[in-house]
Amino acid sequence: MKTTYILLLCILGAALFSTAVCNSSTGPDDCCFKYYPRRIRKDLIKSYYMTDYRCPRAAAIFVTGDKGRHICVDPSLSWVEGVMKSLDEKSF
Repeated sequence: MKTTYILLLCILGAALFSTAVCNSSTGPDDCCFKYYPRRIRKDLIKSYYMTDYRCPRAAAIFVTGDKGRHICVDPSLSWVEGVMKSLDEKSF
């Protein structure tokens, strides 16, 4: 009977330990799973950053100035490249 309790305690401890290890893993904070479908006015965008290389899809995330919204856009589109270039030049 005592052996059964020790075995159950070990299983419970292993289960709790595995959840603690999984929660402390490091991964990308912001990933995009779909792109915003429309064009965004350049004067609304205050900054941008790129998603982490570990994300399933590469994306630029535009941050708006009015409410600080984060909007995922396709970085290969010409208007997105233009906005990113403009923001980069403005920051120098």
